[in-house]
This record gives sequence, C-alpha cells and structure tokens, in this order.
Amino acid sequence: MMRCLLMANGVYGDIAIYYEMAHRVDLVVCADGGANFAYQMGITPDCIVGDLDSIRPEIREYFANQGVRFIVYPAAKDYTDFQLALEAAEEMGADEIILIGTLGGRLDHTLANLYICIDAVQKDKKIIHFGPDVTIYMTNSRLRLQGRAGDLVSIMALTEKASGITLGNFAFPLQEAELYTKNPIGVSNRMTTDTAEISVGEGILVVFHYQ
Repeated sequence: MMRCLLMANGVYGDIAIYYEMAHRVDLVVCADGGANFAYQMGITPDCIVGDLDSIRPEIREYFANQGVRFIVYPAAKDYTDFQLALEAAEEMGADEIILIGTLGGRLDHTLANLYICIDAVQKDKKIIHFGPDVTIYMTNSRLRLQGRAGDLVSIMALTEKASGITLGNFAFPLQEAELYTKNPIGVSNRMTTDTAEISVGEGILVVFHYQ
C-alpha cells in the first residue's frame, strides 16, 4: 500500500504535530500554497500541483532548484487546486491519502474538500483528513478507531443515505442502522473503550474523531 501525504493551503495550527506523520509516507503532494508549509517543515515534496498563485515565489524557486515536479494549471479552471492534487496523488499510485490543511478557515472550502473525496472513497482509497483539533475519516466499508474511552465521535452520512451501519464500543451503539444527511442523529457519540468499530454496508460515512 502506498501512503501519501497531501498538503493543502488551509489551517495547520502548530506544524510540529505533523512532523512524525510526514516521515511515515511514501509520497508527498502539495496543492499550491501547501508547499509553503512543506518548506517550513523541511519536507521536499514529490509534486506541487495548481495554478501557483499561493506558493511564495522564493519557495517555488527553491523547490524548482531541488528538481521537484510541478503540474501547473491556469487560474481560470473548473477544479480547485486541492482537487487536482488529489487526482495527481491517485495517478501516482496512492492507496492511503492523509490530507492536512484541508480543514478550518472558510466553511465552504472545508465542505468542498470533503465532497471532493467522495470519488476517491468510492474507488476504495483510504482517506483521512487530519487537523489540529479533529481527525476526519471517510469510509464506505469498515473503520477501526484508536483513541481513548470518552473520545467524542460524530458519524454522519455523506451520501444522501447510508445503510447497514453498525457501531461497536460506543455509548450509543447501532446495529444495521440507516443514517440520512437530512437527519444527522449520529452527532456527539462517545467511545466506551480505547478502540471502536464502525462499518457501513452501503453509502459513505464521514467520521469526526475529537481526541
């Protein structure tokens, strides 16, 4: 399995929380201004994708001199830089994609970044949005959470309907249940042990894990 770190140009908080993660992947892809954070972290990405309106000129020059591959698009385009970077990561063979800088800031950007990943999840890619306050998983099959008893977890349908949902080791368990986007009853559940199990038979779930 090829693990990829995809760095977007969103909210990071303390970049120190990402160092260990950044050195446990096989591939690093930056969406435009995400390269600024890669530079701060001392990471040389494999690829930088986008219209390059957010990467600082001196950092663009630095990575160009390092031989980093650039995939450049015009500013007037139908897709966001993040969407194009995600597509590039998939084309480069990524099976598990850890996304940072995709959460926080503008709510429309955060929602768009979740919706953009639906296609990847349907292709059975493992998608994880990692932020300073929450880790968001997207799944159409099974998920095992590692944390602590008492961790807050919200589970919602990202597709209009998700069915065959079973939750194990939660304060409010479910067995072969259905969730709908219009009725998010899975908000604010809690883990009862250090591990919890989530499975879905049909549809896509988005899981917010607050540790």
